[in-house]
Amino acid sequence: MLVKMLVAMSIVMLPAIVRAHSGPPFPIVSNRIVGAYDISIWTDPDATSNGQDGGQFWIVIHAADRGTGAAGAAGEIPAETRVTVAIRPAGGTNGEQHATATPVEGQVSRQFAALQMDHEGRFDVRVMVEGPLGSVELSSAVDATYDQRPAPILLVVYLLPFVAIGGLWMARLRRRRAAVSGHRP
Repeated sequence: MLVKMLVAMSIVMLPAIVRAHSGPPFPIVSNRIVGAYDISIWTDPDATSNGQDGGQFWIVIHAADRGTGAAGAAGEIPAETRVTVAIRPAGGTNGEQHATATPVEGQVSRQFAALQMDHEGRFDVRVMVEGPLGSVELSSAVDATYDQRPAPILLVVYLLPFVAIGGLWMARLRRRRAAVSGHRP
């Protein structure tokens, strides 16, 4: 009975767990020195048609001068540093979206922003950094695609044959055990 309950709970919770992550991020800019900053941009550019912010951007930023400077310790940036991420369809002059990045786990050197990429295709990406070390802008581009994984409900459909085979196997084991002990199933 406990096993059946655990299996049922796993199947019910599976779609929520699978929806929690939509793929690994990858770098579109790595350790580029721009002004007083050393900037890397990582992204997970999922296009969405349901209004969710699927275009996720992580900005890793350090002081370009690894020695002690206005920031204090090596490579650290001041807490007043602000990062803004803007995207727009490639080649377009309108439809630009902005988001102010927020520190990840309170670390100013790691920032996160999410924006809606409402269609597949190439998007221009701009990252603006403003702070005591100066103001800079960095541009790149990324191709947004729809998440290629099946809908969460389809995972349940895909699991059904395996659950059925497991059920048949358990029934066979019960019959075999009953036959060995001399009882009829």
